[in-house]
Amino acid sequence: MNIHITSRKFKTKDSLKETITSKLMSLQKYNDNILDADVTLDFTHFKDSIKTAEIKLNLPRTTLLATESSEDFQKSVNLAVDKLARQLKEVKSKQRSKVK
Repeated sequence: MNIHITSRKFKTKDSLKETITSKLMSLQKYNDNILDADVTLDFTHFKDSIKTAEIKLNLPRTTLLATESSEDFQKSVNLAVDKLARQLKEVKSKQRSKVK
């Protein structure tokens, strides 16, 4: 799986990149056909600091997207990965039901 990480308005630390990579690699247990992942990290500074993680997974014939915002990038990434795990389980169950 190819992973592309883009950060807007800040420079991403290596530790955050490693965390994102390990979290996304763990999604392969739900579906082996993940082609690539595009991760966009955005920092918005209004009254509070809002950190948004948007993850797009490309699979054959489908694309999955999850966007989450919180006060911390780690939390945003974890929430987005959890959403993608649910979506991957749903895709796999639909594929199984079509085969039967």
